[in-house]
Formats: sequence, structure tokens, C-alpha cells
Amino acid sequence: MPLGRRMSKDVAELFEADRVLADTYRRRLAEATEAEARLRAAQSADPSGAAPRAEAIAFDRALTAAIEAAEAAERVAAGPKVYAPENADAKTRRAAEIAFRRAKAKPAVQPWTDEVDRLRTAREAHRLSYRVVPAVAV
Repeated sequence: MPLGRRMSKDVAELFEADRVLADTYRRRLAEATEAEARLRAAQSADPSGAAPRAEAIAFDRALTAAIEAAEAAERVAAGPKVYAPENADAKTRRAAEIAFRRAKAKPAVQPWTDEVDRLRTAREAHRLSYRVVPAVAV
């Protein structure tokens, strides 16, 4: 007889996928740091050229990837109760949302919540400073 809490196969698959994604957090954060350094170098070399725009887009993508990994690590730290399968009813989805909000207050999850907030703030500051979406032709 297995010890511990049992979870459905769907939840176990989601949890394992998040665990794999969370393991890539450090690498993705390093890639975002490198992309930011390339952006700053491109800005200092040619502030009005196309190179800073391409580097700004690359930095935005790297930050987004780091945020995805940090969010996955946050969910893994919160535990399997915060997952709801895609085909779950509304009551189960709502219970998972409530469990996630409760888990955010736990000391093991709080550093990841802070990190997700820090990365989102950095991405929003970057998006407000640089145009990273394609220009619309008039």
C-alpha cells in the first residue's frame, strides 16, 4: 500500500511536467541575464538602429521563459492540490484555485511567489521602456 496522498493520473502528469520545467529555472534566468547584457551592449553601440530592437525582443522572450519556469516552480512548491485536470468540473477547478491561494502563504512557496512577481515587474518595465511588439502599418 503506497504511503502519502494519492493523485489522479492527469494531476500527476501536470505535476511532473511542472517539475521538469521548474528544473530549467536557473538556466532560463541565466539566458535572460545574458539577453539583457546583449541588449545593453547593443544600445550603447547603436542606440537608434535595428540591433537594439532585435535584442529587446530576445530579452522579452527570455524573461517570459524565466517567468514560466518560476511559475512552474511555484506550483510544484505548492503541491499537487493546486492542480485541476482540463476536464475537471467547476467545483474541482475552484477548489484548486483556493488551494493555490492558501499555498502562496506558506514559507516554502513564498520565495517563488516573490520571484515570479519580481520577474513580471521586470518584464513589464522592459515592455513599457521598449516597443517589443511589431509596429502596425498605417
